[in-house]
Amino acid sequence: MCGRYWVEKSPEFEIIADEMNQSSLVRQWQGMATIKTNGEIRPTDVVPVIAPNRRGKRTVFPMKWGFSGKSLLVNARCESAGDKPTFRDSWNSRRCIVPASWYFEWEHLQGSDGKMHAGSKYKIQPKDSAMTWLCGLYRIENGLPVFVILTREPAKEIRFIHNRMPLILPERYINDWIRPDNRPEELLPAAMTDMAFETASALT
Repeated sequence: MCGRYWVEKSPEFEIIADEMNQSSLVRQWQGMATIKTNGEIRPTDVVPVIAPNRRGKRTVFPMKWGFSGKSLLVNARCESAGDKPTFRDSWNSRRCIVPASWYFEWEHLQGSDGKMHAGSKYKIQPKDSAMTWLCGLYRIENGLPVFVILTREPAKEIRFIHNRMPLILPERYINDWIRPDNRPEELLPAAMTDMAFETASALT
């Protein structure tokens, strides 16, 4: 799963944040949720997310992380999102990209009692990349956009950490992913799986 990620301060992220701040939605979110453009991002934070506007143009919007329900939903499985009522419409026509520097995952260890326990915290990102483009789905709740991050089977080298990882695409596929009339399943083979990782306890 993906329950935390990090945005490093950089010129590229400043451009993304500046574009988000031009949206009238920023004023609507203020006072309702925490708007963050850098640092560690947690569910319910409002962050910059890339999606098409009403004219189909690639745009950066402030969106809150998490679909409301019986419990907050922050992830969706890419293998089944198109079949589940909660995610089906978004999978088909409301896809987004969440810009990040890296994401965090806690190692899952099985204790002597047979139960799973959290181990070391890792920062993970595509190798030789300063940006991590997380694939997501969005919808509108109470007039404002919210999103979830899609997950997939993990890359071989990080399987020891967790049995899921975010769906991550190369930058060149961003426009294809968010285009409503594209078939998202056709882009899944392009997902990035060559990951770099290190423990995060001394870094954050």
